[in-house]
Amino acid sequence: MKSPLLNLPGAVPAEGADEGVAAHYGDLFREQRALADGNGFVDLSHRGVVTVSGDDRLSWLHLLLTQYVEDLRPWHATESLILSAHGHVEHALYLVDDGETTWMHTEPGSVGDLLAYLESMKFFYRVEIADRTGDHAVVHLPAGSIAETPTGAVVRETAHGRDVFLPRPELESFAEARGPAIGVLAYEALRVEAHRPRLGMETDHRTIPHEVGWIGSAVHLQKGCYRGQETVARVHNLGKPPRRLVFLHLDGSDVRIPQHGDAVRLAADGPEGRKLGFVTTSARHHELGPIALALVKRNVPADAALIAGEDATAAAQEVVVAP
Repeated sequence: MKSPLLNLPGAVPAEGADEGVAAHYGDLFREQRALADGNGFVDLSHRGVVTVSGDDRLSWLHLLLTQYVEDLRPWHATESLILSAHGHVEHALYLVDDGETTWMHTEPGSVGDLLAYLESMKFFYRVEIADRTGDHAVVHLPAGSIAETPTGAVVRETAHGRDVFLPRPELESFAEARGPAIGVLAYEALRVEAHRPRLGMETDHRTIPHEVGWIGSAVHLQKGCYRGQETVARVHNLGKPPRRLVFLHLDGSDVRIPQHGDAVRLAADGPEGRKLGFVTTSARHHELGPIALALVKRNVPADAALIAGEDATAAAQEVVVAP
């Protein structure tokens, strides 16, 4: 779904997973600084929006999700996952309940599969599931923003800012009143800085929640059974995940920075060495310079010097998930 805000001056369309909204509006670092200072907003209208209503919505979702949501208080934001039977991450959901309806946003293009799964699990529960992507858009106000949200809008407030579920026809008027608009590259750079994983970037088909730091924030370890729960409990109680998320400070002298999927190796082994992981998201940060998240084998020493990408870019690691 193409955002009307791509018609704003300076808008450069994003590619890949964020196609449909602006990558930036002409000045990436200025936009990052504004966002870090609590100014402007980010157009996330390409993300999917799903609602679940009905008397049984929270108890029903509690059976399906990794997070404890049975007693979710109105306007209390949370996040959760849907796992496969083997414990691999299939969906990441960002939720808030308004007292009558649970609202969630999820990755672009994933709503169809999500709805199919939720519908298959309705059984006798009193729930109604709806795809609201066509009539509601998500916009993000950063932490520290003093911008007022439109009357009646559903707001999901977290430590990182406010996600506003905005009626889609109001998107342009929202931009006029609460600009400047900031592109998703700035939003992603701050996400990488904060070590926050994103489905489809920090994950692949075999990712389990422990590898990327979702235990606690999106997975509740003291709740009842859900699909994939046995894997979560077994790894938590008896072992370690096979891979771990790391934060990388990249050499800023290279023109090209490593991209999603590029190999990570030990610097001591050189560019022909064994692949030990891959870059998940990279960014150019307004203060830190080139940075990235990467998923590497658990046994990679936490103090090892790494290289990443085709140009063997030097990469100093910081631990996100403990070895």
